[in-house]
Amino acid sequence: MKRLSKNFASIMAWFDTTAIGDQKGDAIDAKRIIPFILMHLAVLGVFWVGFSWFAFWVAVGLYVLRMFAITGFYHRYFSHKNFKTSRPLQFIFAFIGASSAQRGPLWWASHHRHHHARADQPDDPHSPRQRGFLWSHTLWFLSNKNFSTRSEKIKDFAQFKELVWLDRFDMLAPFILALFLFVLGAILEIYAPSLETTGGQLLVWGFFVSTVVLYHATYTINSLAHRFGSRRFETKDDSRNNPVLALITLGEGWHNNHHYYCGTVRQGFKWYEFDITFYILKVMSWFGLVWDLKPIPEKIYRQMEQAKT
Repeated sequence: MKRLSKNFASIMAWFDTTAIGDQKGDAIDAKRIIPFILMHLAVLGVFWVGFSWFAFWVAVGLYVLRMFAITGFYHRYFSHKNFKTSRPLQFIFAFIGASSAQRGPLWWASHHRHHHARADQPDDPHSPRQRGFLWSHTLWFLSNKNFSTRSEKIKDFAQFKELVWLDRFDMLAPFILALFLFVLGAILEIYAPSLETTGGQLLVWGFFVSTVVLYHATYTINSLAHRFGSRRFETKDDSRNNPVLALITLGEGWHNNHHYYCGTVRQGFKWYEFDITFYILKVMSWFGLVWDLKPIPEKIYRQMEQAKT
């Protein structure tokens, strides 16, 4: 009976993350990660639904939008509080970020804060130095001990009930996006046949393909950005600056910069270190959507000048 109860809780956790409490150990509950596995298998649907340029560009657009929600809000806002915004916009981008199926904003930010506190130390949740590439890339968030939100790390944003609700039911946002894409594709198949898309095609390309690519692009910052690239600053961790990773993650690849000083909204410290997330946030600030963007301190510029890097 106890085993049945545990199995039921694992399945219920797909829909309600509070169905199981805090857990310990590196073990992976196979039943709980079934949705993650199915997401990858669903990509094979491209062989059945075919290709259209409309579905392709929807996939690209959703990749960029949701990557920005992760990098700009999950990371620079919820994790580091590098700027301020209104409560409605805070929730809107939290929802968009959650639609990427990378868990809720409080879970994401709480684990990231712990990562910065213990970067590449034995209790870093995703250090390639400690546990290797595969663990740092994917296995860490599939393990039992990292399933729950680290509530003690995110008390500031846990005061917002709507964020707690979104964090608890974190499968809802991706489900709504997937349903929207299927319905949109079905409507366009009837009323805009020149686009050559269908409900199934838009679902597979716009949601499954886009989301899985987004997964692994984001994960490279935990794995590859601690292994490959240059080190401008001598930090205690293995963080590195990698322009290729910066390109695919809208600026997150300037990881050594970020680990040296995470108190700024900008991660590209030099003019040629392109940081698309920062550029978008800067434009948003012109319209009053975000404000108090924390700049790079003068002392950082002086240190770089002295190092001539």
